[in-house]
Amino acid sequence: MHHAPAHPDHDAHGHHGPPPPRRSWTLLALLCAAQFMVILDVTVVNVALPSIGSDLGFAPADLQWVITAYVLFTGGLMLLGGRAADVLGRRPVFLAGLVVFTAASLASGLAPTADVLVVARAVQGVGAALLVPAALALVTTAYDGHQRAVALGVWGAIGSAGAAVGVLVGGVLTSALSWEWVFYVNVPIGIGAGLGVAALVPARAAPDSHGAADSHGAADSHGAAAEGPSHAPSVAAAPSAAASRSRGRLDVAGALTVMAGLVLVVLGLDGAAEHGWGSLRTLGLLGGGALLLAAFAAVERSAAAPLVPPATWRERPLVASAAVMLGATGILVGAFFLNTLYLQEVLGASALETGLAFLPLALVILAGAHAASRLLPHAGSRTVAVGGLVLVTAGALLLAAAPPRAAYGSDLLPGLLLLGAGVGLAFVAVSVTAMAEVRHEQAGLASGLMTTAHELGAALGVAVLSAVAAGALADGDPAAGYGDGFLAAGLIAAALTVVALVALPAVRPAPGARAAMH
Repeated sequence: MHHAPAHPDHDAHGHHGPPPPRRSWTLLALLCAAQFMVILDVTVVNVALPSIGSDLGFAPADLQWVITAYVLFTGGLMLLGGRAADVLGRRPVFLAGLVVFTAASLASGLAPTADVLVVARAVQGVGAALLVPAALALVTTAYDGHQRAVALGVWGAIGSAGAAVGVLVGGVLTSALSWEWVFYVNVPIGIGAGLGVAALVPARAAPDSHGAADSHGAADSHGAAAEGPSHAPSVAAAPSAAASRSRGRLDVAGALTVMAGLVLVVLGLDGAAEHGWGSLRTLGLLGGGALLLAAFAAVERSAAAPLVPPATWRERPLVASAAVMLGATGILVGAFFLNTLYLQEVLGASALETGLAFLPLALVILAGAHAASRLLPHAGSRTVAVGGLVLVTAGALLLAAAPPRAAYGSDLLPGLLLLGAGVGLAFVAVSVTAMAEVRHEQAGLASGLMTTAHELGAALGVAVLSAVAAGALADGDPAAGYGDGFLAAGLIAAALTVVALVALPAVRPAPGARAAMH
């Protein structure tokens, strides 16, 4: 979620003019369909995990890679995808990403082995990292004035609805057809969206240099776009030769370094239960990952057009907000993962019943987000974030204390509701805090960084919680693994509460300001 600023009807210099011509909503519908697929592909797959694991012979500790591979590559390459849209053009990057995503969806459904599915999911993530920022940049440049405000509101609503719809769609498709259909359903949508956008958006020789998206990722992939003019200013200072060269470069070295480091960290976590936390393998992978992430910082200092300019890390409100976003998302997506296994493997729920069981969690997240928007002008973002994280901590510890054969209504639902309400409060609070002190020209970078934290949080959260639970899962005791995982989630949430209390400033937005959900 990010604070969604209003977009008044004036040009880049602030002069009021005649209302811009209205544009058909068909393009928005096609772009939102593509965005919806990307969001859906986290939660829609969750419900199908036990069926996937059974059919393809996944080891219990490795099943998390079906989720992790997708969100890891989406988040790790999102900033590069936004930069590519600026340099290479929004239309070609969107279409390339959509082709990759759609083909990888088909490959996922056809996957004959666990390894093939994980690789296909990673490729899906690459496609998502390309198409999402390019799609949002197309939205912000295709519509002006009131239409743009409406379009961004719809875009944010798609992000909010994705999780709730995903758990139901996943349950219906898996129960009525088979798990393969949670991937096959993307194919006709992807083909239709690609053909429609190719017909509606004219090809250009080169991207314009003054679009709404900046060179650092365009905007939040699930929420508000970076503010920016919808067309080039009538008078613009000529860029220097060095600036022109840097605008035409992609920081591929930085993207590959950070991706390699993250993959090594997740591999180390994945095998820790089997090989031991102090084993040479675990320490070697975690250490190698840490070294590559440190190398990423060095690469960024020398890059002509870095993914994340080094000065960004001195912006305490933004960095603290990103840290809380990463941790809270990790707990939420980890909760989906652990509860999917528990509901189906311990309580014997069907895929459809599991989807319905998750629906209250998805809805209470939306309720928490709505409440946060009302509370922020009065209580301030720090108080709302801390209160939300206290609820997340309580919900996780309540789930950790559930008996081995828990009853859904009395033992699981209260903890899920507390956790969901807390996440909704925290997401809005840190999103508003992150954007509150950001300069206009840095809005795209800041929102892109928050989106990256959101996606990487999902990957690392599933990896960490499944690593904690993996020992009990390998011993055939998913109930014990469930409790261990949520105990870890509770401790992480408590640590995030301290971070929010110490590092987040108290921001009070104007009444009526809106925040868009991730």
